[in-house]
Amino acid sequence: MVDYSIAAFITGYILDLMIGDPHWLPHPIRLIGTLISKLEIQVRKYSGKTPESLVRAGGVLVILVLAAATLIPFAILFLLYRYIPWLGFLAESVMCYQILATKSLKVESMRVYHSLKKEDIKKARYNVSMIVGRDTDKLDEAGIARAAVETVAENTSDGVIAPMIYLAVGGPVLGFFYKAVNTMDSMIGYKNERYLYFGKAAAKLDDAVNYIPARISAVLMILACPFAGLDGKMAFRIYLRDRRNHASPNSAQTEAVCAGALGLKLAGDAYYFGKLCKKPSIGDALRPIEAEDIKRVNKLLYAVSVVAMVLLTLIKLFPGGR
Repeated sequence: MVDYSIAAFITGYILDLMIGDPHWLPHPIRLIGTLISKLEIQVRKYSGKTPESLVRAGGVLVILVLAAATLIPFAILFLLYRYIPWLGFLAESVMCYQILATKSLKVESMRVYHSLKKEDIKKARYNVSMIVGRDTDKLDEAGIARAAVETVAENTSDGVIAPMIYLAVGGPVLGFFYKAVNTMDSMIGYKNERYLYFGKAAAKLDDAVNYIPARISAVLMILACPFAGLDGKMAFRIYLRDRRNHASPNSAQTEAVCAGALGLKLAGDAYYFGKLCKKPSIGDALRPIEAEDIKRVNKLLYAVSVVAMVLLTLIKLFPGGR
């Protein structure tokens, strides 16, 4: 089982780099998203309108989603490894692949890059709207590039390094647990009128499961800077200074590293659902941001993913590493 697990971990990572997340391919995370939407409708039917009842209803949704997201892969892997081990390895490899998002993060952000290079601002705004939560209809070229760089920087942890850590610790079962929490936060974790109370449990749990991985991701990103041809010393300096410049306890960790490595000012005020959200900035504007920074942050994304994969694989290979 240990050998299968390590091999599946590596195979899943390689498959992610090769295939990514083509939209035509059915994906369990999209199924989790559909489950969240349907369960929200049902649990809201039986909840009251008070803040307390909405918090409880949101908590019920979290429990139901996590139960489905972990019990199903556990059952599949348990049965396959017990009766058809080679098929169990294949299933675990595919699950590891589906939990990671290295190539898809690059592909989606590079759509923004190519639109900017073609000077198609309308298309660039649309493409960046697919990967960020802020309003994008009034962003200029610099704002579009900044939004793309920020989402790659933040999701280097959420979409790549944190899932790797959970996969290394507990295989696909723990990996899907993490992805389910992350998906719930992205869907119902907003602090708006609809989700302020209903999404509170999901948002708090997301903060908790990302707390340690976000900081590990930041450290690994600093270590990976030289491999991406970026300034590791500046990344470390800005990280120490600005890693808390966000309402979330985790989001500024990798954004601060990225801002320092690229010599950019990130974050700051942004519009969400038509309302201006005042946010502190991260980093120093040593130069204007440009479309090429999207390519640079993706180079850093790939470098840190390799560093993380190598280190986590070595840890798993030692006795007791699991």
